[in-house]
Amino acid sequence: MNKTIFFSVGEPSGDQHAARLIRALKAREPELQVRGFGGQEMRRAGCTVDLDLTEHAVVGILEVLPKLREFFRFADQAEAIFAAGGVDAVVLVDFPGFNWHIAKRAKKYGIPVIYFCPPQLWAWGAWRVKKMKATVDHVLAVLPIEEQFFSGHGIPTSFVGHPFFDAVSESTLDTARMQSLRSAASESQTVAVLPGSRTHEVHRNWPVMLDAIAELSAANPRTRFAVAAYREKHFEFCQATAKAAATETGKPLPIDFFLGATSEVVEHAACAMMVSGSVSLELMARQTPAAVIYRVGRFLYAFGKCVVKVDSMTLPNLMPEASRPVDSVDLPNSTRSCQPDAPARGGARPLADACGLKQPGRSAPGSSTERVFPEIVSVGNPAKARDFLVATVGRMMNDADYLATKRQQLAGLQDRYAKPGASDRAAAKILELLPQGRVADLPRRAA
Repeated sequence: MNKTIFFSVGEPSGDQHAARLIRALKAREPELQVRGFGGQEMRRAGCTVDLDLTEHAVVGILEVLPKLREFFRFADQAEAIFAAGGVDAVVLVDFPGFNWHIAKRAKKYGIPVIYFCPPQLWAWGAWRVKKMKATVDHVLAVLPIEEQFFSGHGIPTSFVGHPFFDAVSESTLDTARMQSLRSAASESQTVAVLPGSRTHEVHRNWPVMLDAIAELSAANPRTRFAVAAYREKHFEFCQATAKAAATETGKPLPIDFFLGATSEVVEHAACAMMVSGSVSLELMARQTPAAVIYRVGRFLYAFGKCVVKVDSMTLPNLMPEASRPVDSVDLPNSTRSCQPDAPARGGARPLADACGLKQPGRSAPGSSTERVFPEIVSVGNPAKARDFLVATVGRMMNDADYLATKRQQLAGLQDRYAKPGASDRAAAKILELLPQGRVADLPRRAA
């Protein structure tokens, strides 16, 4: 098979998912050519990376606006590749704001478009389904609810499962790093700290996490905190900030910093504090309980209130059976599945209404039902987010029954939903759609 697939991938996590998919494609069709926009993981998997788009990952209108001209230039670069001919299909991975433009330009040249890890329109932005239907020929859904949502809107969709579970099942934990974690903790407990994979996330959330660590450490002096940084610049920022805080207070904190060791840190830790992201699926698969935070600006939060249709920002919390009764506890905002510092989402339609499904269990303020991952959206003053982490993680550290309940919830979700093989199923479907000449059953629509 002498064919070429163009990938467009903008997120660090998408880079990993795409790399796994590329390896699965090449295992089936060694002569397949792969090029496009992505990151270092895709390059290592055998993709010719025309642009490292993962270096430009942003979230939110305020972060996007300064880069609009740059992103349009990137789209022009992709169009030049399409115009030159030789691209048989385009595979998009997440990053919808930019990838809509890639899809539209691909359709301009009659190139079929397949979306792997599609945008979460079922959670927000359902009005964009028309755009999806006009520019995307086939969706490879990674969550069951996505298949129902996109198929229900007339978009050809195949459920393949989430590639994060492939990463967990295939990964071999680094024994040296595991030993380093065990040696650092010795007889004490370890709490994982995951400050995010995007630079702006790390800058917004890590200072709050650091303040929480200071309080938790004072109350639990034998506990160590293992920070898993995704990029070297994140590692350096977190380490420098912690060092500056220690210099100011004269009290160094029991923190160990790790680069590229998220799996080992998550596997070793008793529990975690984390920034919301798809890494929550790995914590689910490894049955590591966590408290989730996400700091947003006031403008982005106000915008989100108008468009978000789900009551949680953490993927495992949106799965059926993701909530169950737990003992009442006086934790700030912990009984809300997604409790911001301000009123939530006004009159936005819930997930069940948007997808035509029975709504999963929701928790209300003061109830004794809590989602598997307690979480908070933090706007403005970070004190509530810090207090939430201190109270929630503190209970996980000191209440064995509570921690065991969380692990039981995760075990149930892991057993039902953490099925590996998504990358191989996605590769098989893509190649099925790519027989002789052009994509098989995909209409050649113009933009």
